[in-house]
Amino acid sequence: MSDGKLVGIVLVSHSAQVAASVAELATGLAGAGTAVAVAPAGGTEDGGLGTSAALVVTAAASVDGGAGVAVLADLGSAVLTVKALLAEGDELPEHTRLVDAPFVEGAVAAVVTAATGADLAAVEAAAAEAYTYRKV
Repeated sequence: MSDGKLVGIVLVSHSAQVAASVAELATGLAGAGTAVAVAPAGGTEDGGLGTSAALVVTAAASVDGGAGVAVLADLGSAVLTVKALLAEGDELPEHTRLVDAPFVEGAVAAVVTAATGADLAAVEAAAAEAYTYRKV
């Protein structure tokens, strides 16, 4: 458990609408009054489809409360954008981690787990565990 600080969540998508909708869904399912900071970083800066390193950096800074930042990405170049920012080492807050998880289910699991005060490793594990959720 953390010391009252909650892990922040960034959702990186090629689409601003997808990122915002998944953020809304995850926070809604986490329950009323959840204090977890969740920021979408979707699309390009001009509103098109794609990914923007600048939007990811801004989103990560906005959710960083000192307990770490979990970043979930939807598709290939979104993942590559986050990996490049992490490799640079100074663009994202300390203790930012790219989480290997399905985008929607992982986001819900991450937000719900972060809301309990769990640390970054537990939030990452919960999101990654979403790969095991079966639908049939």
